[in-house]
Amino acid sequence: MARASFTPYLFATLLLLPLTTAFGGDTGEKATAAGTVEGETAPLEPDFGEDPFREEAPPPHLADPLEPLNRALFVFNDKAYFWVMKPVAQGYAFVVPELARISVRNFFRNITMPVRFVNNLLQGKIRNSGVELLRFLINTTGGIGGLFDPAKDDFSLEPRNEDLGQTLGKYGLGHGFYLVLPLLGPSSLRDTVGQTGDFFLNPINYVDDSGVVIGAKVLNAENEVSLRIGEYEDLTKSAIDPYVAVRDAYSQYREKKVRE
Repeated sequence: MARASFTPYLFATLLLLPLTTAFGGDTGEKATAAGTVEGETAPLEPDFGEDPFREEAPPPHLADPLEPLNRALFVFNDKAYFWVMKPVAQGYAFVVPELARISVRNFFRNITMPVRFVNNLLQGKIRNSGVELLRFLINTTGGIGGLFDPAKDDFSLEPRNEDLGQTLGKYGLGHGFYLVLPLLGPSSLRDTVGQTGDFFLNPINYVDDSGVVIGAKVLNAENEVSLRIGEYEDLTKSAIDPYVAVRDAYSQYREKKVRE
């Protein structure tokens, strides 16, 4: 569930010590930085400038020193998804029309505006913070409490999604190491710390009735799963090692979000 979407709601967003790997063996010769054997002269090569077809370098490897524990939690989450969350989401989707479920998603995204607003500010994206504030005003009023998204549909104001994990990454803090959170899915040390900070920016957490808070979060999670059924299955069904597939997809996704 959460592992496929990589959204803050499911990962808590649901929500990092690089490893070094040695390749090859000893050839008996010392190579220089230029790639030639020591004592030889590197051949001259024409400089054609930057290759526009060169693939972007892959993101740094995400360290996984807790792999045995993480794998156990991955199996637990996988069973919870297929045995509980997916069946409940399928039943929910059968009863509730898709348009209504999209409105539920819009409501929760609208109410969590402070998370995006503050993190855009922290990253120096002042204009994006203004867009988030304007979106909140438009959607809360014209969108009937955020059930609809006229800011996007009528004014082309796209959401500026940022969280504290991305903010910490923008300031140069690495992932640390990989973590799998019970029921919440893949995360990292940095992103888990970020999710803790974002917790205090989420207005839902300030509701006095804990039952309402839990109910709202369960509704939000199941609603999101109902709109994304099949994504997790597509990611893992053809993978030789589903655990590694999810870990690598998460790492690449988060690196991309930090670079944006």
